[in-house]
Amino acid sequence: MFNRFVLNETSYHGYGAITAIAEEINARGFKKVFLCSDPDLIKFGVTKKVTDVLDSASIPYTVYSNIKPNPTVENVQGGVTAFKKADADCIVAVGGGSSMDTAKAIGIIITNPEFEDVISLEGVAPTKNKCVPIIAVPTTAGTAAEVTINYVITDEKNNRKMVCVDIHDIPIVAVVDPAMMDTMPKGLTAATGMDALTHAIEGYITKGAWELSDMFHIKAIEIIGKSLRDAVENKQSGREGMALGQYVAGMGFSNVGLGIVHSMAHPLGALYDTPHGIANAIILPTVMEYNAPMTGEKYRDIARAMGVEGTDSMSQKEYRKAAIDAVKKLSADVGIPATLKDIVKEEDVDFLSKSAFADACRPGNPRDTSEEEIAELYRSLL
Repeated sequence: MFNRFVLNETSYHGYGAITAIAEEINARGFKKVFLCSDPDLIKFGVTKKVTDVLDSASIPYTVYSNIKPNPTVENVQGGVTAFKKADADCIVAVGGGSSMDTAKAIGIIITNPEFEDVISLEGVAPTKNKCVPIIAVPTTAGTAAEVTINYVITDEKNNRKMVCVDIHDIPIVAVVDPAMMDTMPKGLTAATGMDALTHAIEGYITKGAWELSDMFHIKAIEIIGKSLRDAVENKQSGREGMALGQYVAGMGFSNVGLGIVHSMAHPLGALYDTPHGIANAIILPTVMEYNAPMTGEKYRDIARAMGVEGTDSMSQKEYRKAAIDAVKKLSADVGIPATLKDIVKEEDVDFLSKSAFADACRPGNPRDTSEEEIAELYRSLL
């Protein structure tokens, strides 16, 4: 048996990193940029930080902004049409997961037109060609879409999110500049930060985890655990830490998968438009408790990385509880709700459970599950 690891060709990290965008475009011989960014980032001047770099270097570009927070099949198909009209040869994606996921799907379809229906990209699609070259510039510290081989598109007709996994979609360059995240409000900082923590914890305990991915995930938990509170208060050290921590988590989980926290969160976004990070944060402690019997001593490592002292002398029951309690405490400290009672309707639980069980993240969960057990987990959070 062997393992595969896929990462960006190049990544830049730190304040001022966006200045490298023009250098990369020119060095790679690209002539025109198709820039994907959502309307709010354009409205509040965040995208302008990147277009200013392009303008200064006299690099032409076309902006595409028909992107919803949970991007849809329609958003992708509209982007494909716009890309063809733009006569561009590369994509710069500026935003959170929505902009980058949309860019990935557009880029894949342009070079693999047989998947233009978008729906056929769900799961591990048999694409043959690398997508249009993407330079990804995250504006949130959570999804790590700039370094993953995953993207999520909403099928509005069927109220479901499609998880797409494709080594051909990974951005060639990631530009992780904390200055692009400075304007995030507290709530978004908290939600995306807890999404990053969920990536790290689920990636650490997933069935596919191994030594190389473990190295990334445990370090990501440590960085996020000590940085998120400060990031929510907009402290520079916190912003820097979260920008790095979420990326490190992405390096890991992109290659080994996730679990049913994400499986359960995805239908909430599709049905109720629940922010993905908030859904993950609420569900995470409950699923950690459910998964605990199948995690060996890994919760001791998680507790230690979260800053819990005295883990070496704890019993298995104690360190597992300590890990879960540390996650609950961080979530509460950054203002995340503790239950789904204001989100989920009881009559929707069966539909949600079926959707979660069918989700592409479910097979990676360390504990085998069922629709019935997932329904019980949802109901325990009401």
